[in-house]
Amino acid sequence: MELHQLRCFVAVAEELHFGRAAQRLFMTQPPLSRQIQMLEHALGVELLERSSRQVHLTAAGSSFLRDARQILAFSQQAALSAQRVAGGEAGRITLGFTAVSAYSMIPELLVQAHARLPEVELVLREMVSVAQMEALVTGMIDVGFMRQVVSRHALCHELVHREKLLVALPMGHALARRKQIAMRDLDQLPFVMYTQSEGRYFYDCIAGMFASHGVTPRYVQHVGQTHTLLGLVRAGIGAAIVPESARELHMGRVQFRPLQEPAAHAELYLCWRMDNDNPALPAFRALVSEFFAGHR
Repeated sequence: MELHQLRCFVAVAEELHFGRAAQRLFMTQPPLSRQIQMLEHALGVELLERSSRQVHLTAAGSSFLRDARQILAFSQQAALSAQRVAGGEAGRITLGFTAVSAYSMIPELLVQAHARLPEVELVLREMVSVAQMEALVTGMIDVGFMRQVVSRHALCHELVHREKLLVALPMGHALARRKQIAMRDLDQLPFVMYTQSEGRYFYDCIAGMFASHGVTPRYVQHVGQTHTLLGLVRAGIGAAIVPESARELHMGRVQFRPLQEPAAHAELYLCWRMDNDNPALPAFRALVSEFFAGHR
């Protein structure tokens, strides 16, 4: 049983006339009759009752017509689906991201991706940047939003976003009365810091700024996640430096002030494997570039 035979049968069953069905299929009547005969032989049942003037469906033919229409519709849908996947309009992308990057931009991006690429399924994987690099190499994720990238031959990256670093202070802290805070203001101040393992990017960035200004804060706690860090700030444990996106956590009784340091910013990269042949990836990358261009 072939799809062409099904098309021939459906045309005859709907027209109940071999001549009209042949015209509809842009073929002559004898080949059409042969296709119907071959189909009936393959099935071992008679689908049509033929006379010199009329064509009628048998009971088996009426039942088979419903299934034949569904098979043809499904085959057409399968072809369209394959074409959409090949063209990058459908498929699946596994996306890695860091926790802090998810506070503001990532949810908005997902909304736009759903609107622009509705048949591309996005699977989210939250992990730190170092873990994302390994996940890209092993193929666990297709693309990742990460703070820190390491040059590897098989990986590509694009800087998509840069945000300010802010000082987070407990409500009523003396430094909160200032519009901007200098690095020297944090010298010997109780300070909550990121860990080197989970928050390596921010640890290196903040520690580097302290070192370049000769500032030695008094570290009282080291934590891995921004929301935990802000919770300690709210409790009055100490001050902290966080990315501007941390505002989106709406942590009560925490005040944010900008740093005078011009280089105080955090970067976000989009990273992917050079040899990733996922057809949906180019369309998603283009969407990401356009999205972040509108937020600069």
